[in-house]
Amino acid sequence: MVGAGFAGLEVVKELASAPVRVTLVDRRVYNTFQPLLYQVATGGLNPGDVTYFLRGLRLKQKNVRVVHEHLVGVDHDNHRIRLLNDEWVDYDYLVLANGVTTNFFGTPGAKEHSFPMYSRSQAMRIRDTLFIRLEKAAATPGTDDGLRVVVVGGGATGVEVAGALAELRTAGLRPAYPEIHGDAFEVKIVQRGAEVLKAFHPKLRKYAADELRHRHVGLHLGAGVAEVLPDAVVLTDGTRIRSDLTVWSAGVHPHEEVDDWGLPRGTGGRVVVGDDLQVEGLPGMFAAGDIAISPAGLPQLAQPAIQSGKQVARNIRALVDGRPTEPLHYFDKGTMAVIGRRAAIAEVVGKIRLTRGVAWLAWLFVHIMGLIGPRNRLTTLAGLVTRYGFPFHRRPIPIVGDVPTVRPPKRRGATRSPGTGGSA
Repeated sequence: MVGAGFAGLEVVKELASAPVRVTLVDRRVYNTFQPLLYQVATGGLNPGDVTYFLRGLRLKQKNVRVVHEHLVGVDHDNHRIRLLNDEWVDYDYLVLANGVTTNFFGTPGAKEHSFPMYSRSQAMRIRDTLFIRLEKAAATPGTDDGLRVVVVGGGATGVEVAGALAELRTAGLRPAYPEIHGDAFEVKIVQRGAEVLKAFHPKLRKYAADELRHRHVGLHLGAGVAEVLPDAVVLTDGTRIRSDLTVWSAGVHPHEEVDDWGLPRGTGGRVVVGDDLQVEGLPGMFAAGDIAISPAGLPQLAQPAIQSGKQVARNIRALVDGRPTEPLHYFDKGTMAVIGRRAAIAEVVGKIRLTRGVAWLAWLFVHIMGLIGPRNRLTTLAGLVTRYGFPFHRRPIPIVGDVPTVRPPKRRGATRSPGTGGSA
């Protein structure tokens, strides 16, 4: 089992009672609940709230072995994989669910000057940079050193990031940073298409756009990003938008090493699988989650990954028992996105459309229950209630970035005696 995302963990857990030995390979020692990474990036949650230690799986599941390594090669003929440490691991069945990474679409300067948000470390980097910029703006009030954030991409991630930044600005920052006036902290979304959240119903798109504008989030629609500079974003129509912090949430694609694995590839470079999620032409090898593309063309979201993972596990058990595999019958439970306090949109079972507080409560329930472990659920609930709930939402955000410590310059020739010290 390669990858410990939504799909990978479902495969592992569904095989808990199967007569198999499961080797889980992941380059990180934890699972990340990616739908809430933007809350980490904007100071709403601590990183530990959205991560789960993978070796904790062993507490309830003894047939799983966790290997902290990185897959670099697949030997299809001999049914084995090669890890970065040159270790070879044999397999009877292989599941690839190692996810995807940020797609910059070849945009000049995007990789160098923008901040993607697809991992915990990337979210923390955004958070730290955000608060460093805030402190700089507070230290020079009345100048042109405000904070201007540009979010590239008008999908669910981009809208949620922008909404959380607007919430941070209008609620928590007013008492904490009296030096920074509201108009000195700008948040803008750049979207190539004419609307945000194009995957949702038009009425929900309009509601979301109206709510964003109500929260003073600028929408630049109808033009893509031609270039990202250290201090600006240049659009395809020639518009130049000043940016102190550019967050990139415009798309994803498989990791580069997948190119060397000799796998059939489809749209977006994703691995092509059949209805039963076995890789085309490679019996016994499965792919699930964002890295895979099935005949149904499922979106790269949590629910398709979860359901795919469960079906992969069922099919492995079927093969072990000598039974035929079965196709995935995906049940669309719907999608949702939060904009801010008491503002969200949701499409449930493809028919029921929710907005405002009802959609926000539905979003809260789904995301809390999607976390692994009671501790994460409790701390995340507390963090989100503190950020959005009455009467806490008007108080400063308690979570800050790692702003560099202010230290006096070292004196020339100064020495420090052993055993002495102090605190600041």
